Amino acid sequence: MLQKGRFTLTIWIFVGFFLGILLGAVIGEPALPFTEPLADIFLRLLRMAILPLIITSIISSIIQVGSASGLGKMGMRTLAYYLSTSILAIFTGQVLVNIFRPGVGADIHLEENPDTIIAAERSLGELFLNIIPENPIGAAASGDVLPVIFFSILFGLFVTQLSADHRNLMGNFFKAAFEAMMKMVSFIIWTAPFGVFGIITGIVATSGFAPFRSLGFYFIIVLAGLSIHMFITLPLLLWSFGRVNPLKHYKGMLPALMTAFSTCSTIVTLPLTMKAVTKYSGASERAAGFVLPIGATVNMDGTALYECVAAIFIAQVYGFDLSLGAQLTVAVTAVLASIGAASVPMSGLVMMSIILSAVGLPLEGVAIILAVDRILDMFRTTANVFSDSCGAVIISRFDSAGKNPAQ
Repeated sequence: MLQKGRFTLTIWIFVGFFLGILLGAVIGEPALPFTEPLADIFLRLLRMAILPLIITSIISSIIQVGSASGLGKMGMRTLAYYLSTSILAIFTGQVLVNIFRPGVGADIHLEENPDTIIAAERSLGELFLNIIPENPIGAAASGDVLPVIFFSILFGLFVTQLSADHRNLMGNFFKAAFEAMMKMVSFIIWTAPFGVFGIITGIVATSGFAPFRSLGFYFIIVLAGLSIHMFITLPLLLWSFGRVNPLKHYKGMLPALMTAFSTCSTIVTLPLTMKAVTKYSGASERAAGFVLPIGATVNMDGTALYECVAAIFIAQVYGFDLSLGAQLTVAVTAVLASIGAASVPMSGLVMMSIILSAVGLPLEGVAIILAVDRILDMFRTTANVFSDSCGAVIISRFDSAGKNPAQ
């Protein structure tokens, strides 16, 4: 039912997208007084949900992952693998989007036109200093996303150090709060077709059809980045550290990858992925049982790459050439915001909103890429699942306690 609902929502988003094109082309600017309120309502609802969702999703995920951290070295190696592959994926996306610059010259006349963005004004030192909030509540009230993420991670880590009774109490509270936020976000996401309709009408009415060439270019850049990560970077890691033939691993993973591509869900593929890595790639059941469930929650290489490219693309559309420090803000936010986001409906849209808020770009930039988000979601989920499978094989090789006889 969930997958069917998500597919239905995708159809309605496309309906809103094409109706916006039609109305903007036929009626033009006289339609804006009627369509702009739809866009404003959608964006305000999205802003409303961002910070509560960050806090509840990150804290609940940290508590869940922390409960399994007693496995010691395996836990540290797993987290090191997740961090390393996410950084490699983000770096790949950054290189491509900076070389080809798909958003430059897009000439999209959006309602909000900021003179500057927060991230572009911060040095690297200020970025790392400002990530530590003097007042977490004040940071949340002002919409400063990175300090809120930092505090949520730290708070979740210390909850895992509490006694079992208190840890379970806090864990259940934040899990319930996160589930409530998921229901709210699901409702907000269902207003997306109206928001897309309003924003696209404004773009076509004021800019014509030229901006869509840049959107197609952006689509190709994201696919290129995901392909490099999935067919070059991860196989090299698998061969170098896991000592497994990548072609053999691909063959075993094919059912799981096809399921991930069609469902856009890492959770649904878990049984298939576990079977593939243990039967065909020699991973131990111990390593697969630890690495894969956690990876389905916190390891999202494809999503991190996508969000990084999208944020820089949107900045280019607005006419900003992000500095190294600003792009580092995007990268750090993409890694930190990925924790727990896999369980959020249309996690790409939600994460994109988080990253744009952290960088200081208007949220209406989301509508520019929303038309192709569902298609890209299929590819980035496939990359996420493949990265999890490679991690299970690599971690298993260093796990002497649970060696698979097939290795």
